[in-house]
Amino acid sequence: MNFKYPKNEKLKSKTTIGLLFSEGKSVSKYPLRLVYRQAEENSEEKIKIGVSVSKKYFKKAVDRNYFKRVLRETYRLNKHLLLDSIEQPYNLMFFYQTKDRLSYEEINTKTIQLFEKFLLQVNKSPESEIKQEE
Repeated sequence: MNFKYPKNEKLKSKTTIGLLFSEGKSVSKYPLRLVYRQAEENSEEKIKIGVSVSKKYFKKAVDRNYFKRVLRETYRLNKHLLLDSIEQPYNLMFFYQTKDRLSYEEINTKTIQLFEKFLLQVNKSPESEIKQEE
């Protein structure tokens, strides 16, 4: 199992991020939120992910950077849940949305629950139902 988080898995394109916010769908598990959108078929990676922590809740960059590091780490350790269960490539944006300072263990647990909720939502989409009928 590959637990790396290489550069080509990082979501950096401003146009892709803009499309995520305009056309993307969302799934939440307090205090985390995942905004996702199916990527183009010619995408070389199955998942591209970006991480964000609101300046509204954490004024100091040190605090925001800490939670971004924790979110990236929980993604890195649990991305196998996503990679094993999806066929299409996806672009994801991962948010920490509270001023509560949760521990790493709590955030990790919530991340796993969020990924499971995301997979349920993606696998029940109308596009996947059409493919299953064929």
